[in-house]
Amino acid sequence: MVQLNAFGKTVKIDAGELIGYEFNSHEYIHQKGSPGWRNSDTEMFPIIGPTVEASYKVETPRGMAVQDQHGLLREMEYDLISHSDSEAFYQKKYEAGSLIRNSKYPEKSSKEQLSWPYSFKFQKHFKIAEAGLEIEFHISGEEGMPFMLGYHPAFKLYSQNAKLKTAQKSIVLDEILKAGSRAFLVPNCQSITLQDAKELRIETEGFGHFMLWTEKRNMLCIEPITFYPYAVAQKDLRKGFQQLSTTARKFKFMITTND
Repeated sequence: MVQLNAFGKTVKIDAGELIGYEFNSHEYIHQKGSPGWRNSDTEMFPIIGPTVEASYKVETPRGMAVQDQHGLLREMEYDLISHSDSEAFYQKKYEAGSLIRNSKYPEKSSKEQLSWPYSFKFQKHFKIAEAGLEIEFHISGEEGMPFMLGYHPAFKLYSQNAKLKTAQKSIVLDEILKAGSRAFLVPNCQSITLQDAKELRIETEGFGHFMLWTEKRNMLCIEPITFYPYAVAQKDLRKGFQQLSTTARKFKFMITTND
């Protein structure tokens, strides 16, 4: 485990997964083992959403790729490249056509192995700044590679009356619970504020939208996404793809608090 300490903030990272963000003795991240979700963060890449209704296949310019829910990146292990008191840098590399074991098989999926017909490099950079915690994602790979990206962090809730605010609307927890597994869409939004025992603000760059998901009142996933997968049928997920160019694509997620 890597622990960062700077500007009075403590960040804990386990194999690239954000498992703690504490400031002024307040923990903001959902703790693994608590009800709601077995993780505290993950990435959704190169696709977002389920694929079971499409026989676990996603159409690409190089043919069909076998993908389970939210893609294969989550099944790969991060390499720790470097870290200091305030920063940590992780990386995953994938070679086109490599078979990746599917942890959902056989209990929750009929596909034992997943694959993608493009090579890519995925980097995750944590940095504690005076204003808060910055997480950047850098994606590079073969020119023209299709992809979607979603970041899936879970935040600990302390209040039964927690709610979220954007520039346009206020969202209560009951609305998110009602949305169920499809998640609650907040379209065309780059920043959102969680109002709980402590207030937390999230600002993003490059994503475009948010999905909100939980099945319990003690946690909430606030997920920036490039595409909302339930806008199309599972067989048509290709409609949500962006493409890589010759330069790395950068996406940013920043957490700031009110004290």
